[in-house]
Amino acid sequence: MNPERGNPPDPAPLTRVNPPGLSPPRGFSHAVVATGSRVVFLAGQTALDADGKVVGDTLPEQFERALTNLLTALHAAGGTPADLARVTVYATDVADYRDHAPELGRIWRTSAGRDYPAMAVVGIARLWDDRALVELDGFAVLP
Repeated sequence: MNPERGNPPDPAPLTRVNPPGLSPPRGFSHAVVATGSRVVFLAGQTALDADGKVVGDTLPEQFERALTNLLTALHAAGGTPADLARVTVYATDVADYRDHAPELGRIWRTSAGRDYPAMAVVGIARLWDDRALVELDGFAVLP
């Protein structure tokens, strides 16, 4: 619909749903309803630079780079962080991830804002690159 012709604007492509009967979400949404017309599937991103070398030695440094890489791919596909519907975080050390949660939350808010997608953190034994501590993948719904 065209708002310039007096029609109401199209609804937002993503609606975050956080029911009161569930634990309050921190850094994620319990559900995200997608009504957009284009879906972008984002491949797993680690802290690799343009030369294929891992950037950073700590989980927060690698998380920031992996998130930057994910958002770069999303931007190249025509999306913004607000379009993210789902992100999965794969961590080689979930306890380390949990210990850094406040810092990782600040990194997320600085890079992607406060519209959180549905998220999960999955503990894994290792990633493709032996130096990688974290990988993020996901999908976005574009209007």
